[in-house]
Amino acid sequence: MAEPLSVALLSFWHVHAPGYAAEVQGHPDTRLAAVWDNDAARGRDGAGRLGVDFTEDLDGLLARDDIDGVIVTTATDLHHEVILKAARAGKHIFTEKMLAPTVAQCEELVAAAAESHVKLVVSLPRLSEPMTLGIRQQLEAGNLGRLTYTRVRMAHDGWVKNWLPERFADPDAAIGGALTDLGCHPVYLTQLFLGATPSTVSATYTSVTGRPVEDNAVVTVTYPNGAIGVIEASNVTTPGAGTFELRGTEGSLLSGFGNSALLAKGDHFDPETWTELALPEAGPSPLTQWISAIEQDTGTEDNSRAAIELTRMIVAANSAAERGRTLRYEPESAPA
Repeated sequence: MAEPLSVALLSFWHVHAPGYAAEVQGHPDTRLAAVWDNDAARGRDGAGRLGVDFTEDLDGLLARDDIDGVIVTTATDLHHEVILKAARAGKHIFTEKMLAPTVAQCEELVAAAAESHVKLVVSLPRLSEPMTLGIRQQLEAGNLGRLTYTRVRMAHDGWVKNWLPERFADPDAAIGGALTDLGCHPVYLTQLFLGATPSTVSATYTSVTGRPVEDNAVVTVTYPNGAIGVIEASNVTTPGAGTFELRGTEGSLLSGFGNSALLAKGDHFDPETWTELALPEAGPSPLTQWISAIEQDTGTEDNSRAAIELTRMIVAANSAAERGRTLRYEPESAPA
């Protein structure tokens, strides 16, 4: 039997770090070997709770032969530095979104991972959830006709109930607010449904709580074929506010409007009433996808492309919000 993959967790900055650590410890093919954090007190506390060793020496950790891969859950502004070091050290890399703050940095990291023959996977968990898979089935079957409008909203009460750490409001460390964190999910889902290359982008950000980053965000993108995508993120909304709305020339899909089911109506369904659709089983989690890519030596190019386009859209939306106007979306010359 092959030895389990030995994984190090790099930082407890992100709120999902403990969950990834637990997933590694619960997976039969992996073991959590060590923790590093640029905040030593935070790192020692987290490592102690997990029962693993803590080190303050990142370079020393990455030089260890017994470490196969790393999970990067540092502040977003450290992603480029830390991931680049890990790739050059020959370590497989799993990381929280965003991959890096700029498109150029994302492309550099993807190239560095390829050059070192290591697997780089960015966590895009909504892609493997039953709701997304169910929507994809309907789109691929053509049951909505030509897609003309989508709205994807992700929201929580993190700054209403004060469970979201204040470090997420640091504009330098977090590289933005609600859109850059929670809003990544509706961004990559909109890109999945409508495509990665819209014609225009506009954005409105507000701060309900007065923090220095947005906690309420709406982004609108238009496409060459006339389709419109609405992307929403909020940290100041009561639970139950996540929504999907997809409209096409032959049908519509809804979820989240007082009902967590996927509802359909149109030419290929009952045209008079909303019908609940059965959802497929969830796909493997992003971390499981990473482990499988390492074990089976499969490619991660689709994930890398999605991660780069995610950053490209976030950068464009942030620029539109800062300028207060609609911008042409030009992928080859978008701000890096």
